[in-house]
Amino acid sequence: MPTLVSEAFQARSAEALSLKRVFSASGIKGKRITALSPKQNALTDFIQTLIAENPDIDSPFGVLDLGVAMDLMDKWATKLPTVQPFYAVKCNPNLSLIGALATLGASFDCASKAEIEAVLSLGVSPDRIIYANPCKSASHIRYAATVGVKVTTYDSKDEVEKIRKYHPTCELLLRIKPPQESGARCSLDLKFGALPEEVPELLSVAHAAGLKVTGVSFHIGSGGGDAQAYHGAISAAKSVFDAASRLGMPRMRVLDIGGGFTSGPMFDAAAMKINAAIQDSFGNEEELVVIGEPGRYIAETAFTLATKVVGKRVRGELREYWIDDGIYGTLNNILFDHATVTCMPLAFTSKPEDPSCRDFKTYSSTVFGPTCDSLDTVLTDYQLPELQTNDFLVFPNMGAYTTSCSTNFNGFSSSVNSIFLAYSQPYRAGTEHVLVESQAEDGRFLNVFCS
Repeated sequence: MPTLVSEAFQARSAEALSLKRVFSASGIKGKRITALSPKQNALTDFIQTLIAENPDIDSPFGVLDLGVAMDLMDKWATKLPTVQPFYAVKCNPNLSLIGALATLGASFDCASKAEIEAVLSLGVSPDRIIYANPCKSASHIRYAATVGVKVTTYDSKDEVEKIRKYHPTCELLLRIKPPQESGARCSLDLKFGALPEEVPELLSVAHAAGLKVTGVSFHIGSGGGDAQAYHGAISAAKSVFDAASRLGMPRMRVLDIGGGFTSGPMFDAAAMKINAAIQDSFGNEEELVVIGEPGRYIAETAFTLATKVVGKRVRGELREYWIDDGIYGTLNNILFDHATVTCMPLAFTSKPEDPSCRDFKTYSSTVFGPTCDSLDTVLTDYQLPELQTNDFLVFPNMGAYTTSCSTNFNGFSSSVNSIFLAYSQPYRAGTEHVLVESQAEDGRFLNVFCS
């Protein structure tokens, strides 16, 4: 069985990794990181500074707050101490985020050759990757075998045959359909997951093919939902463990509870249900390895999007604006992830004395994306102050299924052009002063952090 639990993650319970180690991670080292003050509007102030100091800034652009990601990893370790995080790369493949998470001890859920390549490019061991796509092309399976990725998922006899042929030493997790609908934002069980009546044959076929089935995986759906669904899914997974034993197969020991987590109170509720369900179903299971696949939980709130107003039209009291990103770009989450987005104005052109437009009159406004498709509408009947061309709109919580799903429709390179790195304070609460420097290849010290 490959090493699914990284030593770095185990070490975090004893002592937090140093900031210097995170900021020196692959994908981050040599890049400038700006420390944000603890005040409430620090991120907005940082974006204002970026725009003011770089009037020709390449927009749209994003900000990755590493402090948010670090804080969420710390919370995961506290709330789900027995569940090892395998970050779902498909959610946001930003290399700086992946590099930070690797240093913090996360492993990775990859769904394709390209995602595996991205993680390996940062020096991550293939033992820290699970190929969590139940249906893979033959060429991608061969690639996984070549680079040493040795754990994958399946839910069909056809997949067993492909793996037997192209990667016979790979270990398998049987993906099952959760028995209860969770009401999640994006349901996945229409596409993946073995039905209960299919489980015995899928186990037998894999065993007859000489493949080792080491565990069970499931996914209750992306974007929250009823946390009670975990109880039924984990109980169903235990039934598969028992079925494998009855068939004379080696005892399974890996439980993959999937992803779909969101940060905030819903995560706390899910963690309580998961911990209780694992104890109820697997309390006597020795050497059980439990893994989860958080993507949205970590990425969503860590990224902020800044877009420029490129056009305007006034129709009575209605204000209509065009921005340089839209639903074919980063804001595709409105359609494909059922996201409800909000924005904040930064009116450098029209309100230089107060770019945040506090206490200014607002108007019912429509915000369009840059393409010629009328479907490319970001906001309708949204209250905004009077803006002008070259002002900005800032969208928070833009890290989950945004840049990873963007297109170049209509000839627009609609996704973010640059990602700026920042670091907010919550992760090191109680620390009064920290100074960290990161040296670039040319000898410059690029990163200085202090409270």
